[in-house]
Amino acid sequence: MNDKIIISCALTGAWSPKEKNPAVPYTPQEIADAAYESWKAGAAVVHIHMRDENGVGTMDFDRFKESIRLLREHKDCDVIINCTSSGGLNPSEETRMAHFRGIPDIEVGSLDIGSFNWGDSAIFNNNPEFLKKLCNTYNENNVVPEVEIFDMGMLGNAKHYVKNGYIKSPMWCQLVLGVLGGMDATVDNLLHLVRNLPEGTIWSAFGIGINHLPIMYATLALGGHIRVGLEDNLYMSRGQKGTNPMMVERAVRIVKEFGKEVATPAEAREILGIKPLIR
Repeated sequence: MNDKIIISCALTGAWSPKEKNPAVPYTPQEIADAAYESWKAGAAVVHIHMRDENGVGTMDFDRFKESIRLLREHKDCDVIINCTSSGGLNPSEETRMAHFRGIPDIEVGSLDIGSFNWGDSAIFNNNPEFLKKLCNTYNENNVVPEVEIFDMGMLGNAKHYVKNGYIKSPMWCQLVLGVLGGMDATVDNLLHLVRNLPEGTIWSAFGIGINHLPIMYATLALGGHIRVGLEDNLYMSRGQKGTNPMMVERAVRIVKEFGKEVATPAEAREILGIKPLIR
C-alpha cells in the first residue's frame, strides 16, 4: 500500500460563502451531490460540515443525517464518510458529539487536538475534558479519529493522548497549515511536523488558499496523503473558481504524474483500519 495515496475532499467547511464561489454547497442535497461527484472523480474520503438555511456553519444533527442518507442512496458509492466535530457558532459539547453516537454511517471524525485563537475573531475551544469525551465517543462507536494538528503544541498533545490510550496507534493525522493562529503554510513547517510525528503515523496535509499546491507537492514528496476541496481553497488558479470534483480531478492527475496510485475507498479503509463497508 506504500504507493497508494488517499485523497480526501473537504466539501464546504463552515464559513466559505457562495458569494465568493457559487459551487460551495449549503443544503443537505448539495452536500450529498458534491460528495458523490467528488467520489466519482477519485476521492476516497469526503469530509463533511453542515450549513444552515442561511449558509452558516451548524452542527444540526438532522442535517448531518439527511446529507448522509442522500449520499448513501447511491448504492454504487463506497466513499468513506468523515464528519466534523466542530463548526457553527459556539455549539455545545454534546452537539459536537451527537451525530457520532446517532448516525452509524459515519466512519471517521475530526479531532482538533487543542485550542487556539482562530484568526483574530474567536477562540477555537477544544479543552482537555471535551477531547477526552470525544475520544471516548469515537472509541465507543467505532469512529476513527482524524487528528487535526495546527501547530507543534497540538502534536505534543496528540502524542500524550496516544500514550494514555485515548487515541489508538497508529493515529491518522491531518496537518493543517495556513490558519491564522496556527502554523504558516510553508514547506519548512510541514517538514518540521512530519519529522516529529510518532513512528508509524498515517498522515495527510493541506495548505489554505494560495498555499494549497505547494503543500500538496511537498506532502507527496514526503510520503503523505492529500486533502483538497472548497473548505480550504475556492480557486483552481488566480481568478478561476473551482468545484470540489475539479479539485479532486487535478489531485488525481498530480498523484499519477508523481508515480503513485490513487487509493480506492476500500484500500483507504484498509490503510486506516476502518471496517469494510457492508451494504
